[in-house]
Amino acid sequence: MAQYLIEMKDISKTFPLVKANDKVNFSVKKGEIHALVGENGAGKSTLMSILYGLYQADEGEIFIDGQKTNIYNPNIAIENKIGMVHQHFMLVPPLTVAENVILGMEPRRNYFFIDLKKAASDIKELSEKYGFKIDPWAKIEDVSVGIQQRVEIIKVLYRGAEILILDEPTAVLTPQEVEELFKILKSLKGQGKTIVFITHKLNEVMALSDRVTVMRDGKMVGTKVTSQTNTSEIATLMVGREVLLTTSKAEQTIGKTVLRLEKVNAFNQHKYHVLKDISLTVKEGQILGIAGVEGNGQTELVEVITGLKPISGGKMYLYEKDITGLSPRKLRELHIAHIPEDRRKRGFIADYSVAENLVLGSHYKSPFVKGCFLNPPEIRGYANKLIKDYDIRPAVKENLLKSLSGGNQQKVIVARELEREPNLLIAAQPTRGLDVGSIEFVHKQILKERSKGKAILLISAELDEILSLSDEIAVIYEGKIVEIMVNKNIDRGKLGLLMTGVHK
Repeated sequence: MAQYLIEMKDISKTFPLVKANDKVNFSVKKGEIHALVGENGAGKSTLMSILYGLYQADEGEIFIDGQKTNIYNPNIAIENKIGMVHQHFMLVPPLTVAENVILGMEPRRNYFFIDLKKAASDIKELSEKYGFKIDPWAKIEDVSVGIQQRVEIIKVLYRGAEILILDEPTAVLTPQEVEELFKILKSLKGQGKTIVFITHKLNEVMALSDRVTVMRDGKMVGTKVTSQTNTSEIATLMVGREVLLTTSKAEQTIGKTVLRLEKVNAFNQHKYHVLKDISLTVKEGQILGIAGVEGNGQTELVEVITGLKPISGGKMYLYEKDITGLSPRKLRELHIAHIPEDRRKRGFIADYSVAENLVLGSHYKSPFVKGCFLNPPEIRGYANKLIKDYDIRPAVKENLLKSLSGGNQQKVIVARELEREPNLLIAAQPTRGLDVGSIEFVHKQILKERSKGKAILLISAELDEILSLSDEIAVIYEGKIVEIMVNKNIDRGKLGLLMTGVHK
């Protein structure tokens, strides 16, 4: 029997302008949970995509249980009992759980007809075996993100996977869903499955993995037994320097009220009442954090404040000027900046260059236009300055934004929004999917704005982020602000109860 179930030897892969993997050696033991960590763009997802057959290595060899294996497409990976759960789910929302799971390998009855009853029965059996608690007849569009994650795992198990690759599996999960996922992964390990999970969250590495492998700039830095290392050592290996894992903020003088919401109400696209009499204020030099389990109105609150969703009742004021119902462009011109929670959907245009994305929202104003036309020399000069100031990599303004790592895409958005010198910054999930180095950078920028006397509304699913950065915390539950508290010696247990609707 081979010492390792998976061995990847001297794997190299080059894309235009970047060497994603450079002579990488990676090995996984049977029945272990193995964490693969590194900064955005370190080459983690590329390496696992090669193992799953989505990419082919330019050079190197793969051995599965001691046998050299040429995995040239995902079907070969599945034949070798390898399954991959991607960071962005590959599910069809209008279809049921059962229909999504069997897609591409539908069981037949009388040759012509899909046997959905058998599929649902098999899925229910798998679900009960691993403690997933999934209704096979539920539609994907009607279930939570956490359940969708479980459906993705069921999909690979249904195809007979013994090796599971999970790419950033907790990126969009609530703390409660993360806890449930960890129970499931430990149960899978207990039943002999081998798990590789790509992550940037070091507390998850310590809580879940048996061993951890660190990558940096496309190369393998080292592998550690998790119980024999710590978060500081792993972070230093990831970034190549010491990283501040905790944030310290100076005392700050609070100034005038910048944003005031007065009994704000809103409905979603299904005519459901999602914001109910929201009243709050954000002042100069203050970070107000919004804490809550995702789906309790945070998204709609941001959309209302930034003009992306109509307000159905109440008033909004900026420096006591009524701004209710203003368009997104007019609100931006009043120096309201917005780091959106979904950077792919609302933060950038993937097929535009870095330079073009850096001037979005100001592209119609001087000095970026000359007469009726764009002014390329001004745009290039501005882009070069921001690329340098915000350490955007690679430092090539002509690159299409889609070619950058998630962390560097976020830096482009942060640079664009902060360089406009906003009076009010709306930061929604500002570090979602980022590595420790990028998180440290974004936190420093937010605190820098606070020190300059700016008002900041912070919305985050990361409770540690809310507690670390906020001066005051407003808890939102089912579209209502249930309590606002000063962030001093807050009981996490009490905060968790408030977030789940226990008000007393």
